[in-house]
Amino acid sequence: MASEKKTVLTAAHWGPMLVETDGDTVFSSRGALATPFENSLQTAVRDQVHSKTRVRFPMVRKGFLTSPDNPRGVRGQDEFVRVSWDEALDLIHAQHKRIRESYGPASIFAGSYGWRSNGVLHKAATLLQRYMSLAGGYTGHLGDYSTGAAQAIMPYVVGGNEVYQQQTSWPLVLEHSDVVVLWSANPLNTLKIAWNASDEQGIPYFDALRKSGKRLICIDPMRSETVDFLGDAAEWIAPHMGTDVALMLGIAHTLVENGWQDSDFLDHCTQGYEIFAAYLSGDSDGTPKTAEWAAEICGVPAAKIRELAAIFHHNTTMLMGGWGMQRQQFGEQKHWMMVTLAAMLGQIGTPGGGFGLSYHFANGGNPTRRAAVLASMQGSVQDGIDAVDKIPVARIVEALENPGAPYQHNGMDRHFPDIRFVWWAGGANFTHHQDTNRLIRAWQKPELVVISECYWTAAAKHADIVLPATTSFERNDLTMTGDYSNQHLVPMKQVVTPRDEARDDFEVFADLSERWETGGRQRFTEGKSDLQWLETFYNIAAQRGASQQVTLPPFASFWQANQLIEMPESEQNAQFVRFADFRRDPQAHPLKTASGKIEIYSARIASFGYADCPAHPMWLEPDEWHGNAEPEQLQVLSAHPAHRLHSQLSYSHLREQYAVAGREPITLHPQDAAARGIQEGDVVRVWNQRGQVLAGATISDGIRPGVLCIHEGGWPDLDPQAGGICKNGAVNVLTKDLPSSRLGNGCAGNTALAWVEKYTGPALTLTAFDPPPSS
Repeated sequence: MASEKKTVLTAAHWGPMLVETDGDTVFSSRGALATPFENSLQTAVRDQVHSKTRVRFPMVRKGFLTSPDNPRGVRGQDEFVRVSWDEALDLIHAQHKRIRESYGPASIFAGSYGWRSNGVLHKAATLLQRYMSLAGGYTGHLGDYSTGAAQAIMPYVVGGNEVYQQQTSWPLVLEHSDVVVLWSANPLNTLKIAWNASDEQGIPYFDALRKSGKRLICIDPMRSETVDFLGDAAEWIAPHMGTDVALMLGIAHTLVENGWQDSDFLDHCTQGYEIFAAYLSGDSDGTPKTAEWAAEICGVPAAKIRELAAIFHHNTTMLMGGWGMQRQQFGEQKHWMMVTLAAMLGQIGTPGGGFGLSYHFANGGNPTRRAAVLASMQGSVQDGIDAVDKIPVARIVEALENPGAPYQHNGMDRHFPDIRFVWWAGGANFTHHQDTNRLIRAWQKPELVVISECYWTAAAKHADIVLPATTSFERNDLTMTGDYSNQHLVPMKQVVTPRDEARDDFEVFADLSERWETGGRQRFTEGKSDLQWLETFYNIAAQRGASQQVTLPPFASFWQANQLIEMPESEQNAQFVRFADFRRDPQAHPLKTASGKIEIYSARIASFGYADCPAHPMWLEPDEWHGNAEPEQLQVLSAHPAHRLHSQLSYSHLREQYAVAGREPITLHPQDAAARGIQEGDVVRVWNQRGQVLAGATISDGIRPGVLCIHEGGWPDLDPQAGGICKNGAVNVLTKDLPSSRLGNGCAGNTALAWVEKYTGPALTLTAFDPPPSS
């Protein structure tokens, strides 16, 4: 008999939430913070817990179970067999031991970071790596899919990664900026989430910006939700995809033409400008980067480019850069050129001027609070062996294809490890990696693939062993809101009992550690239960808070109260200006670059000799773009979706808000649709040499002609009986798997061309969210 209904406070990436439950069933969920802006993701807890897509029991692929030492069948096409938890863990342990003893720790890839469930204890990848560390080491990963190019180049340019650092505070932007440029950023979508829990302050700041009377410019091939939100306050400029560097060069050339560059700032605060200036003027290569030259490449009229230069020069201008433009071939050049343009304007380090690369993520610019900040499970385990090797996260397929092969990364000569065992926990690589068909082929190579999952994702369907994990609503945890602000400390109390046989990763890896060695459970858990770990993390927060004059109640009373704690504001942090100290005195406050200054030319990068990442920002023509498209091809934009976090919540009721003809939507310009006889709501086939997908047509003048948009994160649903077509419109079936450059080896998912036609084949039933066949 169900107990009475109660409301439990918890949190997810999309913020603190109040969940109505009787302890067994979730009835509803809503945001816990007062905000006028609805976040649709906060309504999906019921779907997360009760979805038909849940992995209910430990499952083993039939061809693997029959012969674990010499598996049969094909991953992704085999049926699964239910086994007990002991059988599953014994099977994993035996194969783990065999592979480690035969090939060494580098042969075991302990997953990448994944977007995980939120919380400081139950971080799946961290717990997996803790277990592998105690077992003797593993191969880990470098970088991430979001910002692989930017986080590699920015340390050379400004001495930090910038993409995950606090921005000039919003109160100062609202006071001092005259012009705000959203360049390849769509904060209305991306501020619904944070790596921890969202503090939900970012959209209100953009709302204040909308009402401020400031000049707002959005540069993006698509008229995003943010452009619509800003309405008449914003101007939308749509260049060809992938041509942002050319557009910026045209603006920069116009600055020099008019003598508008800030020579004093360039002399005192930058290194190597004169070398870049010779490229800009054409002295070094014979091609002046004029507004007319740029217009030919980017499709923005030369007059508009000159106008932008004048606007940026005559006003306090904040360039808010998004990450989509660096998820491209030569992505390192995009943010490097943005910093160079900001340096030429001379406003870096001023209140309201310069550039910022995380205003659109996790509410960067919301001032950091005086906070008691939680500790977490992150970090090495005592006496463990951490990663013995690391591969760039977006090169996993090449590593599987070419064990032992040499490759370059960030100036280093490296070799891919010989990966025999892949364990992925808390992530969905089949939705975030490019060229899905190539991934599937490479995925057949390891001897063992284990996936820890809540849901039957494509990765789970391509595993040998699948372990059912609890959702964050079926366990206890803690979190902070605001990756930069640390605005709240939030209890994440268990909302419902675990479904079916789902177990916490913490318990699973403790059990496996005991199989590995007597006393292994004790080493893994350090003798603490989940609540004891949470109390430890909370008490560390209390110590940290004391230094900020913040007092926390005892853990027991905090946990009993089921209330979030808001941290006090900091007047000092509300006045934070990024690079202010450096600007004021570059010698006393040098950057962590080779010269201590902003490096427009990098001698270090020059020494690497990379043709795909030269020593100063340059326009480099991508392998696939508007400029070399075959007849009828369109550029593929894989933008961030509005009603899910990448692939999370794809199966939820929120799908009803965006699916067209039951599939992922594809946005086409009216003239591109008319040329192909496509009407609103039609099922269309999108294809290139890498694969083909079905999608539902949405026709809009809010996209540049020659560009199509399919949002990333759709679950692959390949139909082997229908030529391998993806029935759900997963865009990475089409995207090109190549590194941004040899410097960053970042994801280049926004570099692809494809054809589109009205689909006339047989009706195909969607199976993306159905569990696989089992016996």
